[in-house]
Amino acid sequence: MKALVMAGGKGTRLLPYSALFPKPLMPVGDMPILELLLRRLKDAGVEEVILAVNHLRHLIEAFFGDGARLGMKISYSVEDRPLGTAGPMGLVLDRLGENFLLTNGDLLTNLDLRRMIDVHRERGAAATIGSYAREMRSEFGILEVDDQMMMTGYREKPSYSQLISMGVYVLRTDDVRKHVIPGEYLDMPDLVRALAASGEQVYCHSEDCFWLDIGRPEDFALAQEMFEKDPKVFLRSPT
Repeated sequence: MKALVMAGGKGTRLLPYSALFPKPLMPVGDMPILELLLRRLKDAGVEEVILAVNHLRHLIEAFFGDGARLGMKISYSVEDRPLGTAGPMGLVLDRLGENFLLTNGDLLTNLDLRRMIDVHRERGAAATIGSYAREMRSEFGILEVDDQMMMTGYREKPSYSQLISMGVYVLRTDDVRKHVIPGEYLDMPDLVRALAASGEQVYCHSEDCFWLDIGRPEDFALAQEMFEKDPKVFLRSPT
């Protein structure tokens, strides 16, 4: 199994830090987020990774080199201009095999990637989306009204659960190829919608794990706290 890792974003939510430092190299404890991810990919059986790079790519290339330090093969695909969260795969599809993993370069989770790959193959899906049930809290009080605008209820900053994309996918190359044009901009939501609209199976894989959005300061702080307590917490799958 091979993987394509999207590591070219500017990380605008982490400005001003990401202006001089690419988001995938932001440290959790003493290890960059991208290294944590690459080690998890290797544990899942991924031996070859292509990093799609753009913003401050020389720093990423200098840090990871050819991947020998991690015991895997790393190569690079350079975007001359932003191609979205799915567009970069159009440049490297012929190098990815029958099925491949695609993931954001800042993915921070203990999702069992090996199990996700197995489920994708068992189901024969065109795309399998890593999914996470996240508790969301409204910033505002919610008014409930009838058709005459008379209040029938008032909920103060209610919380609700939503199934969200974690930013990791297993994709079948032949199905993806029909919707990706090399060098053209494409985002993952548009790709998976196109696959579903054409009748292909798009499976949402969810399991008991944790997932953090490191673009949110509170999640990034939590990641630091978790790593300090147990440095292996992001490197092993949940039991």
